[in-house]
Amino acid sequence: MRTFFHGCPVFTGDQTLEGIGVLVEEGRVLDLLPRPPAGAVEEVALEPDSLLAPGFVDTQVNGGGGVLFNETPTAAAALAIASAHRRFGTTSLLPTFITDAAGKWRLAVDAAAEAAQVPGGGVVGIHLEGPFLNMERRGVHEAAYVRAPTDEDIAFLLGLPARFPGGRVLLTLAPEVVDDGTLARLAEAGLILAGGHSAATYARTDSALDQGLTGFTHLFNAMPPLMNREPGIAGAALSSPRGWCGIIADGVHVHGAVLRLALAAKGPDRLFLVTDAMSPTGTDVDSFELYGHTIYRRDGRLVTADGVLAGADIDMAAAVRGAVRLMGVGPETALAMAARVPATFLGLDDLGRITPGARADFVELSQALTVRRVWSAGAER
Repeated sequence: MRTFFHGCPVFTGDQTLEGIGVLVEEGRVLDLLPRPPAGAVEEVALEPDSLLAPGFVDTQVNGGGGVLFNETPTAAAALAIASAHRRFGTTSLLPTFITDAAGKWRLAVDAAAEAAQVPGGGVVGIHLEGPFLNMERRGVHEAAYVRAPTDEDIAFLLGLPARFPGGRVLLTLAPEVVDDGTLARLAEAGLILAGGHSAATYARTDSALDQGLTGFTHLFNAMPPLMNREPGIAGAALSSPRGWCGIIADGVHVHGAVLRLALAAKGPDRLFLVTDAMSPTGTDVDSFELYGHTIYRRDGRLVTADGVLAGADIDMAAAVRGAVRLMGVGPETALAMAARVPATFLGLDDLGRITPGARADFVELSQALTVRRVWSAGAER
């Protein structure tokens, strides 16, 4: 059975089309048409004041729905996190496992690989944030587990892309902790490498970009500030045309003026939104546990007892609204930064778009950019 979505404008990921509907068959977009074709077609009537947009793609999700991937590294947990974020328009995500014990690291990979095989589950790989980080820029990551890579680590990582057919493995590392030869081997094996939790110099980061680094994790956070004589990793991220930057648009992690600076430097096709969400997303809890310590939910922040930020208290629909409010962009630009741009960064070109051949992942949004309905592979969730 084919399904025809119609009744409101459609944002394709690049442009907004009026008077056009979306024909879906077997979970993928078949065509964009002004009216349903002849034959047996199920029609989905959307609210006239809505906007149909591609489902969001989030590359950095630590938890949601009361579940934290580090605390429960299982396939069920990864799928529960994806389910919690789906209500906020995110139809594809990378469950993110931050620096932890080596045994849990491997359990998390096993769990994400299993979850990624569930059709419509929303898990499209894994993001390993650490443990190869700069100790002084580790943020809330547990110091006892931060380390340089061993030969065993590298051998393990080199085998990961094969475990995620059709999915992606994103590895956040500090470029000053990993040598160029290792970066090149990891990139050639198919891992996506991002710089983060780092105090790398501009020159070191530029060299890492030559060796396959392509992204930067939560730009400006857990890295030194941009300086006039030593632009550092942030300066390299902003000035290089080769890298994509993830950024948290909650008004807490990055000031609005700096968000606008990043947008001016990178342009809307190289800057994308991430949530860095933790387990409270989608719940009303006011605290949770990480590494055996309590993290408090206060005034839109997630903080340790001594005030260190521990992820973000935001969902992707709120991040889209934050981009509009703080960056001064229009809804189309903000929606692209939540869907098409991160999908392009991951090399998953059938996500984040409403075009023939793309997966039928949609979010119906109100004029206020709140979520009304969500579909994954053409099925309402």
